[in-house]
Amino acid sequence: MPSDTPPVLLTTSRLNLALLPPEGAARVLAYHEANREHLGPVSPARPDNFFTVTWWRSRLSQDAEDWRRGLALRLFLLPRESPLPFAPVLGSVSLTDIRRGPLQSCEMGFGLDFRHQGQGLMSEAVLAVCDYAFGPLGLHRIQANHLPENHRSAAVLRRVGFSVEGLARELVLIDGRWRDHVLTAKLAPQPPAG
Repeated sequence: MPSDTPPVLLTTSRLNLALLPPEGAARVLAYHEANREHLGPVSPARPDNFFTVTWWRSRLSQDAEDWRRGLALRLFLLPRESPLPFAPVLGSVSLTDIRRGPLQSCEMGFGLDFRHQGQGLMSEAVLAVCDYAFGPLGLHRIQANHLPENHRSAAVLRRVGFSVEGLARELVLIDGRWRDHVLTAKLAPQPPAG
């Protein structure tokens, strides 16, 4: 019987950010179906079965394995006032390509339900994940990229302390075209000089 407590659960004033088990597939699918037009134009190609519970059960299983192996962490935004097993998915924040050794870095991606934009939820979630990455995970650098015209993502990253580092030409294949991305990064806070 699965535990009611996810292996990773971060809490903010309005959100729970949880690594969901395969049983959460229908909730994740509902989020993606509701945001198909909103997220589609900024997302790489998706597999043909992306909009199925079967695909999401498999993806959530893989997410758990990726976390266990220290490769990635995909957290889903859930409203705090709803019980964890039933809370609707409002968005996601992921840390992928976690690199150890002399790099101690990762890539961050995020998305938010269009019906919840403009409330500061994404900034709240990204800040909590950054704190977790720099605290318990011990990372030094988080990189996040966005399309130049994606002003909402740019504003979130700026608000939580990411700095623009450049422009990567033709970085990601989206909708059949290689698209430029603005490169940003945030570094772990320096300990006070003692």
